[in-house]
Amino acid sequence: MSRILFALFVVVPIIEIAIFVALGGLIGFWWTMGGIVFTAILGSFLLRQQGMSVLFSIQNKLNAGGFPAQEIVDGVMLAIAGALLLTPGFFTDAVGFSLFVPQVRHFLFAELRKRVKIVSASSYQSQYHSGFSDPHRTRDEDGVIDFDDEDWRDDKRG
Repeated sequence: MSRILFALFVVVPIIEIAIFVALGGLIGFWWTMGGIVFTAILGSFLLRQQGMSVLFSIQNKLNAGGFPAQEIVDGVMLAIAGALLLTPGFFTDAVGFSLFVPQVRHFLFAELRKRVKIVSASSYQSQYHSGFSDPHRTRDEDGVIDFDDEDWRDDKRG
């Protein structure tokens, strides 16, 4: 984990500065700044377009009765892509734009599934008797009252 943080906070900024200096020397300061603004605008457009597509995919999968795992991961990766594209720098823009490619997202999801164990929760209910109470006691003695539909409905409402 410390290597990842080191890369994020030290190596990536050094790469970005090196690219800024090299590109600024080639095309000039204002063209470099224009490129940064252009990639941010293009990234926000792509994020909006693909984000809506992912939301519709999630909704369709849920309506079909499935669990939209791939679609949720796509949404998270698109959010990361958007954050990278809004961060000034061409290296982070390249990584962000790569996350807009569905095949890249699917590959990363497959790699993630290899490394992460997915556990689902289930609902299971049982009765536990400690031995201090009578398990044959009726529910009325426990203070529980069981109503049927006609017991609690007002006659006016039907």
